[in-house]
Amino acid sequence: MSATMEAFDAVDLIRAKRDKGELTTAQIDWLIDAYTRGYVGDEQMAAMTMAIFLNGMSRNEVRALTMAMLASGERMSFTGLGKPTTDKHSSGGVGDKITLPLMPLVAVFGAAVPQLSGRGLGHTGGTLDKLESIPGWRANLSNEEMYAQLRDHGGVVCAAGSGLAPADGKLYSLRDITGTVEAIPLIASSIMSKKIAEGTSALVLDVKFGSGAFLKDIERSRELARTMVELGEDAGVATSALLTNMNVPLGFAIGNANEVRESVDVLAGGGPADVVELTVALAREMLNLAGITDVDVESALRDGRAMDKWRDVIRAQGGDPDAAMPVARDTHVVLADRDGVLVEQQALPFGIGAWRLGAGRARKQDPVQHAAGIDLHAKPGDTVRRGQPLFTLSANEPERFARALEAVDGAWRIGDVGEPVLDGGPLIAERISR
Repeated sequence: MSATMEAFDAVDLIRAKRDKGELTTAQIDWLIDAYTRGYVGDEQMAAMTMAIFLNGMSRNEVRALTMAMLASGERMSFTGLGKPTTDKHSSGGVGDKITLPLMPLVAVFGAAVPQLSGRGLGHTGGTLDKLESIPGWRANLSNEEMYAQLRDHGGVVCAAGSGLAPADGKLYSLRDITGTVEAIPLIASSIMSKKIAEGTSALVLDVKFGSGAFLKDIERSRELARTMVELGEDAGVATSALLTNMNVPLGFAIGNANEVRESVDVLAGGGPADVVELTVALAREMLNLAGITDVDVESALRDGRAMDKWRDVIRAQGGDPDAAMPVARDTHVVLADRDGVLVEQQALPFGIGAWRLGAGRARKQDPVQHAAGIDLHAKPGDTVRRGQPLFTLSANEPERFARALEAVDGAWRIGDVGEPVLDGGPLIAERISR
């Protein structure tokens, strides 16, 4: 389409949003379409995203933006499966490996779980990076392979195809390099355009708050949760959200291979109490939205059914559930310098520490070191003794230890017995639904 045939001028729309105006649905439709086909350039969309970051968007604008990104690509459908579909999305955190035990646990009860996941960037780990620690496992499936696996095994974790909301793929990459990742309208439309395109009939959102979350403040996280729930419900997807605490790392493992090992412990009926609590709560919520009630979720962890399902779906994607996981060549152990109680353990610095060890990537094209990461040996509230291991750093390149130690310096503290524990409160703060 030539320039003379364009319906709007990008500069006019940028000025309108810069001056706190409200864009119409027609303007937003044109903007996203024009950006997807390259008529609107990155520099113009960068200006628009910053204007949105600074001035926000109305509910109607956010809905229009979500639907425009959804319309930029294909939509999947699982209506022929003969079973309800239900999915979960997490806004990301430190040690958040919940998708791994959650997907097989929900699939045990007859639901289909189409879990389209992503890779890590910065301090938050990616589900696909974790699972690629398993020899042979592959993330990229065709739509036909994904459908067949849901039909035959009830669950799948894989990368989203390029045909789903391609406008979001372009826009996300731009946001990441322009300092606009935290804009709630952009987060909400990004997540929900992909999830609606995915074709699930029910969706549970795990929206984090606290030091290790993208949105630190619970009020901002609550606003994001409410916005996404409304978007899902408006699109005909049964949607709810749990606000969950990310002030402290989730579980004891932060990395890739070590988080897979911890997830397998949960599926075997063990694992850290906080990982089990959140896995079970999200499973109940997902099943409830899918219309599957009166089931004993915990029993599927105790009796091995969830573990059997895990092994099935890992094999279905080429992985060997019995293969040895990568182990780092070098470790560094940090010891307690006094007797007392661990009263503080901030999530964000430990996430950055694991990233500096090689567990994450600074750029999308960077590889991750699957064996790198941090294993915690105590959590806030635990009594510790002088000389006791507090956490272990693992890396294939020992020169990485110094910068990782710099990241966690001051992020943990041992106090006296009776001193208040700084953990930010309960793991699950509240449930949000329409």
